[in-house]
Amino acid sequence: MANNAEPALILSRVCARFADEREAGAYVLRDISLAVERGSFVSVAGPSGAGKSTLMRVVLGLMRPASGHIVRRYERAAMVFQNYALFPWLSALENAAYGLKMAGVGKREREAIARENLAEVGLAHLESRYPIALSGGQRQRVGLARALAVNPDLLVMDEPFSNLDTITAEALKADLVKIWRQYGMTILMINHLIPDAVELSDQVVVMAAKPGRIKEVIDIDLVRPRDPRSPHFFREVDRLTEAIRAVSQ
Repeated sequence: MANNAEPALILSRVCARFADEREAGAYVLRDISLAVERGSFVSVAGPSGAGKSTLMRVVLGLMRPASGHIVRRYERAAMVFQNYALFPWLSALENAAYGLKMAGVGKREREAIARENLAEVGLAHLESRYPIALSGGQRQRVGLARALAVNPDLLVMDEPFSNLDTITAEALKADLVKIWRQYGMTILMINHLIPDAVELSDQVVVMAAKPGRIKEVIDIDLVRPRDPRSPHFFREVDRLTEAIRAVSQ
């Protein structure tokens, strides 16, 4: 739950389009206005083509908006990718330390930090293994350790559970919630799995497509830890399902 009401991120009427789409109205994002509370866990959901990944790129400054304003009140951002984005020629430790290496941190210091983060995600015993020798869940944990190594106050995640089996995803979700509380960071996550969005999120941003736009922001008013077998949980899942179904037709 958020520590206070100060936004970590504010988007005001943000529009974006790809460089080769110059004709009038060819926007991938249109009039995106959103305030993300500091320390909150916010999921972004919606049909394919709603511009969710583009929104994340705009937030991170990887893509310039065509218009609108963005206020970033966080110091460091990091991202966890759906496809892990690990370097196959680097060990788990070297992958976890890569962001620190790019920031100019010395080898001894960055490896010490990366070891701590690998331990946080339960991979201290696998630091010398290469990605090919790791399971999907282990690769995703290395990606999370790499993100944590830079001590972010904004963590952006792109469908981190979609390539994992149910048991592995459940374990990673539990660790993620623990780390979120420990770091007090803001998390912004693309999430296609409605029960996961309800289980994890303070708010769910529902986007519609063509162009990508926000149709609704749903508050998930459930106490933590959340019981995914409770009637209240199922009601929230049904409510979010109907909202996403309405923009998918």
